[in-house]
Amino acid sequence: MINRQTLLSDLQKLLKSLEADLLERSQSAAVPEVGQTLRDDYETAKNSQRTAQNYEDWHSDYITQVAAAWVLSCVFVRFLEDNQLVDPPKIAGAGDRLQRARDEHELFFAKHPKLTDREYLLSVFDELAKLPGTKDVFGKHNPVRELPNWLSGDAAGELLRFFQKIDANTGHLIHDFADPAWGTRFLGDLYQDLSEAARKKYALLQTPEFVEEFILERTLEPALDEFGLDAPAVKNPGRDDTPPGFRMIDPACGSGHFLLGAFRRILNRWQKKAPGEKSVELVLRTLQCIHGVDLNPYAVAIARFRLIVAAMQAAGIRQLAGANFPVNIACGDSLLHGVDTRVQKTLVEVEDEQPQHAYWVEDLPLLRRMLSPRHYHAVVANPPYITPKDRAANEEYRRRYDRVCHMKYSLAVPFFQRLFDLATTGGYVGQITANSFMKREFGKKLIEQYLPTIDLTHVIDTSGAYIPGHGTPTVILFGRQQKPVAGTLRTVMGIRGEPSTPDDPAEGLVWTAIEQQLDQPGSQSAFISISDTPRDLFNKHPWSIGGGGAAELKEQLDDGTSVKLGKLADSIGITCFTLADDFYFVVEAEALRRNIPRTHIRGVVIGDEVR
Repeated sequence: MINRQTLLSDLQKLLKSLEADLLERSQSAAVPEVGQTLRDDYETAKNSQRTAQNYEDWHSDYITQVAAAWVLSCVFVRFLEDNQLVDPPKIAGAGDRLQRARDEHELFFAKHPKLTDREYLLSVFDELAKLPGTKDVFGKHNPVRELPNWLSGDAAGELLRFFQKIDANTGHLIHDFADPAWGTRFLGDLYQDLSEAARKKYALLQTPEFVEEFILERTLEPALDEFGLDAPAVKNPGRDDTPPGFRMIDPACGSGHFLLGAFRRILNRWQKKAPGEKSVELVLRTLQCIHGVDLNPYAVAIARFRLIVAAMQAAGIRQLAGANFPVNIACGDSLLHGVDTRVQKTLVEVEDEQPQHAYWVEDLPLLRRMLSPRHYHAVVANPPYITPKDRAANEEYRRRYDRVCHMKYSLAVPFFQRLFDLATTGGYVGQITANSFMKREFGKKLIEQYLPTIDLTHVIDTSGAYIPGHGTPTVILFGRQQKPVAGTLRTVMGIRGEPSTPDDPAEGLVWTAIEQQLDQPGSQSAFISISDTPRDLFNKHPWSIGGGGAAELKEQLDDGTSVKLGKLADSIGITCFTLADDFYFVVEAEALRRNIPRTHIRGVVIGDEVR
């Protein structure tokens, strides 16, 4: 069985070793084509305005992606081998299977004595890339493929020996991936924690299963009820090739939690609809409904692999060779690719406007097809909450999503619009996101200009609930892609946070109150209150959704005031970064002594003093 903590700790050390090897060889005169290819890729990306990073930072990020791809590819192979989904084993296996893998290794070098362990591992990946079920995982868009000779033979040997390492006390493999239930959730831990640098860059964060189930219950299920599994084709701007059938997407899918949850629910619907149909056929129909996109290449690899394993398990297939399950998961930037929905255009005009540069891991035709607007009956996501650090990406997002991006916006803002853009008319949208847009200035355009155009239906304050990994206060939002219908929004307002960390987050007091009270407007407990709040209040920035009478108190204070602070101040908030405070800041009396006119003196309060 898989020991998650030990595996993660050991793989983190291995990843650093591989990163060091890749860095050295990218700067080595012994393999000049590696450094030159990377430099060319960077220049192309920079000239195409896909990045504004300096070469060193871009290079470091790319090294982490490739090192992670080597590690995860071997993890996938070991999972397949240890659960006997492929034969013969080529890397390792329990009992006699380890010796068989070593025999395969010797046989390879008997035929290819001048090659290295790098070529051996690539040959293992090549065999799996020939199988329909794993061609996307091990095929041409795997990051190891662009520069297959980048990793040294010695580093590949270290990688191989890692997975063959024996525990001296037991005589068994240290890392055993055998699991009768074929559980793949451990891969989510690898996705989130394998690389600290990648976790910060991509804001990697798994959606807890109880949150995923809650969101799917109120988006996917009603969408299936309304549109049906055999939903008619959707007409898109400039496209007439959209097939009929129900479709859902997570455009920030990460390691695939929403996709796996949707797979189970949609398959259950097909089993009830067509009980006499072969399970393989129902699984294929289910996979046609599910779509995912993510910017992180190894997150996409994990999501693809998990969905393939789930499909095999549901179809009762025990060998990968018999699994012909195409999955609709692509690597790319969901905020950049796809049709620009601000105006209606012909297909030719739209294609001309799309980013023409693609990284090796990206499939542009697939991304453009999957990210077409008004395409999906259900759209769900746990989008990243970070501010876009890359200047080129920041400006391009701001240009494309000018209706919502404002000041120092977080990615939660353009993703908010993107989720609704992807939904077909009447489509259901659900997300858990940071609540900072509700109060901070960058959320003003989103709230006052965009929200009045869509049918937001639920605002659920989850900042008081214990959600593992979510240190940022969050809110869950539900809505539909249509003009506002009701004059009120169902609002969950927080009164009190979780008093202590619950043993089971799904049974936390605040979360339990949300689940039990959401459909009971007017109810109040020690932790939350539920109200059907006039929609107009949510079209004004900032929001106040404090429960237990807090929102009503704020309204009373607003109504009873004679003058607001904004009338008494020229500017509130960040006005400048001097980067030379000693030069610009001076007490007024000294400025006057130096004959500086009063018209050139401006009073300010330093932020630290406010705090």
